[in-house]
Amino acid sequence: MSQDARRDEEAITQKRAQILNLMYADTSAPTEKQLYKDVLTISELETFRIIPLFVDQHHIKFGVTNTTSQQTMTNLRNRFMDQRVSFYLISDTGYRDFMKLYNPPKAVEYEDISLAHTDAAEQIQKVTATLLQVRADDMLAYLVSQAHKLGSSDIHVEPQRDHARIRFRVDGVLHKVAELPPEKYRILISAIASAANVSTATDAAQQGHISHRVQMADESIVDVNLRIETVPGVNGMEIVMRLFNMNANMYTLDKLGLSPQERGVVDGIINKPSGLVMVVGPTGSGKTTTLYSMLNTLNTEERKIITIEDPVEYQFPGISQLPAVSKDGSTSAFAEKLRAILRLDPDIVMVGEIRDSDTAKTALQAALTGHLVLCTFHASSASAALTRLVDVIGENPLFVSAIRLVMAQRLVRRLDETSKQAYQPDEQTIAYIQSIIDTMPEGTDKPDISDLKLYQPTATTENPYGYKGQIALREQFIMQGKVAELMTRGASLTSQEIESAAIESGMQTMLHDGILKVIAGETTLSELNRVVG
Repeated sequence: MSQDARRDEEAITQKRAQILNLMYADTSAPTEKQLYKDVLTISELETFRIIPLFVDQHHIKFGVTNTTSQQTMTNLRNRFMDQRVSFYLISDTGYRDFMKLYNPPKAVEYEDISLAHTDAAEQIQKVTATLLQVRADDMLAYLVSQAHKLGSSDIHVEPQRDHARIRFRVDGVLHKVAELPPEKYRILISAIASAANVSTATDAAQQGHISHRVQMADESIVDVNLRIETVPGVNGMEIVMRLFNMNANMYTLDKLGLSPQERGVVDGIINKPSGLVMVVGPTGSGKTTTLYSMLNTLNTEERKIITIEDPVEYQFPGISQLPAVSKDGSTSAFAEKLRAILRLDPDIVMVGEIRDSDTAKTALQAALTGHLVLCTFHASSASAALTRLVDVIGENPLFVSAIRLVMAQRLVRRLDETSKQAYQPDEQTIAYIQSIIDTMPEGTDKPDISDLKLYQPTATTENPYGYKGQIALREQFIMQGKVAELMTRGASLTSQEIESAAIESGMQTMLHDGILKVIAGETTLSELNRVVG
């Protein structure tokens, strides 16, 4: 409370004391307050809303509020008949300040969340207890700080019939961390909605963004940087909060784990002055991270780079980043902004996501008129991206001329190098792996699996799942050779036809890439099948 507001409250309290025919005590002076803990119990101070202001052998002065009853004052006079009892009206803020001294709030102990906890039920109970004792902003900051410590990509808040489940996605797998009662869930949802500027009353899906600092009860500072996705459900609003790491040094091509062949292709394409580069995959496959790594590599004083995003997820110096927020939910915001920024003479443009035919056509035209255009697109594979693009904008002769590179990716969990164990696969597994190797493109250095050893995760006290981090499985092709010939035919094409042509031109699929990483002991067959199939 500001000093002016406190002075106003004291003035109002003084006037009220005159009306009630009581004496008035000003409790706003910043002096050390004397406590008399033996006069009344804490429970009585809270129940009666009364404070002992002065006590000696012959006198007791009580501070009362405007909600203290006459019956209470009469009872106190009868109780302390050997002393002269008097009552002074004090402000509500003054009463609360005294109560913080008589009954200090307990220090909040934040329970660290660990995936290595031996008793998951016990940890869920402890984390839930922590959430129940803190204010709404601290609930969100606590969850974000713990998610960052665990390397979580997102936080899921999922209302059930009689509770709300909170889960973290770590290395692509969800882990339950807490259960909130309905009333506490509603408080958390209101805090998130207020910070993200979304409504808790609408029946529509919404997007929002939270970027601010929170000082928690233990005085620690938490940077909250989240993308919010909400969908109304039967039991309440479902929320997924995507976490962002603001360390720009993490976003470079060197950190992407590209093979020398992949890196050579990417470097060759993105250093050309024009063309369309598409990075495709499902939600959470690292598409935006890949695009930002390309942009960060290209970010020099000689280039003008502009991005259109919804929302702006990471901020980098030297790059002009524009939010494409549509107030009415229209998908035309990207296309409108794209047409506008092309007049600003950019060298490189990044479109956060191609969502509609208008944006796709504008991006293709920009790629043909001297701009390097980077974009993401939702598709299951590189070949499927082209068929989806045909579905969105129809058959277009500009495809072959505009598109330079199509890269698809998925994330799988990486085996923990300190605990993984080798094993001898059975003949059926070896035959399955060999069948995939046989489909690799001609000219590929195919591995010899005559003496094959695979690796499996091993649970340890520190790491009960046996995985640590994620690696990307990728496939990519450039618009040349068999694929370019196929696309110029102008006939309806299937993704299988395009993929076969790409493999003939030398493309390794995500399945090929995954098998090579399985053979190298970086991940497991079960992970490959879980993510790629």
